[in-house]
Amino acid sequence: MLHSETLVGEGIFTGLLMKKHSLLFLALLGGLLLPLHADNPPKKISLSDFPAAAVDEVVVPVPSEIFAVLDKLGNPNWKSQLRDGKAQTPEDRARTALLLGNVIAEGFVAVEAEDAERVKELGRQVLTLADAINVRKSVIARSKSITDKADQRDWKGVRSEFDGALQDVRGAMQELNDQDLSQLVSLGGWLRGTEVLTAIVGSGFSKDGAELLHQPELVNYFDRCIGSMSGRLRKNPLVANIREVLRKIGPLVNESGDRITPQNVQTIHDLTRGVDQQIVNGAN
Repeated sequence: MLHSETLVGEGIFTGLLMKKHSLLFLALLGGLLLPLHADNPPKKISLSDFPAAAVDEVVVPVPSEIFAVLDKLGNPNWKSQLRDGKAQTPEDRARTALLLGNVIAEGFVAVEAEDAERVKELGRQVLTLADAINVRKSVIARSKSITDKADQRDWKGVRSEFDGALQDVRGAMQELNDQDLSQLVSLGGWLRGTEVLTAIVGSGFSKDGAELLHQPELVNYFDRCIGSMSGRLRKNPLVANIREVLRKIGPLVNESGDRITPQNVQTIHDLTRGVDQQIVNGAN
């Protein structure tokens, strides 16, 4: 994801990218890009149905337009997907950027779970992490608004503020000519979103759900992003490990939907869960 309007995370989670005329499967938070009125996931998506940013022929839908669609897979138990605890701010700026995207993606999960206290805590974490990479000013107002809207149980409003926080952070980082870290924010959101999405798809596996995982362009794009980063970042142990994970995921999502197996979904989930734990805990 590569633009101030790119998600993802992003992120929150951030988290989906789609080349023109390709099937999009992940949104920052593992959102599924489907028409809101559809009963079953279609095999083709009309890009004009969703607001999005188009950069380098990659189309990124905004997460607030995606999350309502996840219920099309059933009735996800969002609370069961929430993580516990508060992540400590890393000293490593690369991990901080990845964690920021991860936390924004987590914010979307908390919104879906309608967990006001968790939403407020995550809003504060966004502010702390943004401060650590010198973009605090870009999210001060957003953080306060997240708290206020969570108290009001205005979930649509909270979702919009998390959307805006991701965009504002990326925009501020680009103004500081910190494009590499900006891409890591998006990647961190996508990883958390993918972990959640595969948990949901795996809990009620169907060929229609598996079809949504057929998106090799997305994984290849993130691999290329890392490849274009500075040598210092490419050698960062966590970033290097994430690239290895992307290359393991690539062949699994290259299959057409009717060939993606429950084992594929579980493997992708395990890979993203493992690297997300490294982002949060700093383990090697």
